[in-house]
Amino acid sequence: MTKRPSLTAFSLGVTLACLATAPATAGEPPPFAARSGVEIATSAARAWAADAVLVYVENDEDVDSTGAAARWGYLYYSAAGEKSRFYSVREGRIAAAENLEMKFDAPPLAAGWLDSGAALAAADQGAGGKFRAEHGGRPGTMLLMRGAFHGDDPDRTTWTLVYTAPGAPSLFVVVDAADGKVRRTWRG
Repeated sequence: MTKRPSLTAFSLGVTLACLATAPATAGEPPPFAARSGVEIATSAARAWAADAVLVYVENDEDVDSTGAAARWGYLYYSAAGEKSRFYSVREGRIAAAENLEMKFDAPPLAAGWLDSGAALAAADQGAGGKFRAEHGGRPGTMLLMRGAFHGDDPDRTTWTLVYTAPGAPSLFVVVDAADGKVRRTWRG
């Protein structure tokens, strides 16, 4: 005879899952640079699929002026399983993990990519800093991926920073994750 979990246990599991993905309120956790969460996310991803490779990184909470966030998301791809899994890291642990339902067969990030702080600093030296000064803007989204937004060499790993400001079109700044050079900017 198979023992079935009680409705109470099921409810507790759903509640804990919701709490794990809920935004923080009082006592906000300290922000950290994107690379700081890679080790724990990779460990979880390799337990999920031995061939898992990191293909995408994005801030899951607001980015501060140093390029740090309290929560970062990491997407891994398994070629053997032809599937992807997302991990969100906060306070040095996995805060959420889920399979991506759509196919996301992306190339792995190049090794040695610049961390989020260096990418933000590079963007701020030019168009990003100008946008902040003129429009009171701030970095809204930082995403790291390969194969997009770099017209000259789409196989390069790049950071794309999206600056936002009330009443102004967003500014997109693409920073090469290998050398820190701004490769492209546009408004939209």
